[in-house]
Amino acid sequence: MTTPEQQHLSVQETAQNLAAFAIDRTDLKEMLAALPEDAGLNLTTIEYELGILKILSTGWGISFFMSAGDKNKTPLSESFWRMIKEISQNISTLTQTTTGHEIDYFNILKERLDIYIQNLQANPEGTTEPAAVMGPAFAKACGYPDNAIVILTGSKMFSLTLGAVKEYLAAVTITDAASG
Repeated sequence: MTTPEQQHLSVQETAQNLAAFAIDRTDLKEMLAALPEDAGLNLTTIEYELGILKILSTGWGISFFMSAGDKNKTPLSESFWRMIKEISQNISTLTQTTTGHEIDYFNILKERLDIYIQNLQANPEGTTEPAAVMGPAFAKACGYPDNAIVILTGSKMFSLTLGAVKEYLAAVTITDAASG
């Protein structure tokens, strides 16, 4: 995600930029290309799950890196998720049109969110590093619960996405939701 030099953006513009980042697949393709060809992995499944993890991680980034007292936090988060819901509806419609199978992509996102949250809450090793929980949860979602390469890939996507959101939010000034 390109980071502007302290641009002043509205909540809506910021949400649009974050939603565009969340669905951009450039880094997913780079991660997939870095996987060993002889690992016997289903790259389609991994790419699909990486896309979901990136969307969810972007949404979490808003919650993690904006202070609780920031009056733009809730409007930004709500706007971001409305955009993701709209994009999800388009994905669902396109999938149904091309495959004939009905899916609800936004519901899939919510289900994965619940799974990731359950894993974070369970956290049997007591780690304070969320990426250490997210990697194994990602690998399990991909069907490779014990594969170190897939675990690392999920941890990396989670960490890189959160880092990009943090950097972006630090580089923009969001127009006060109450004033415009």
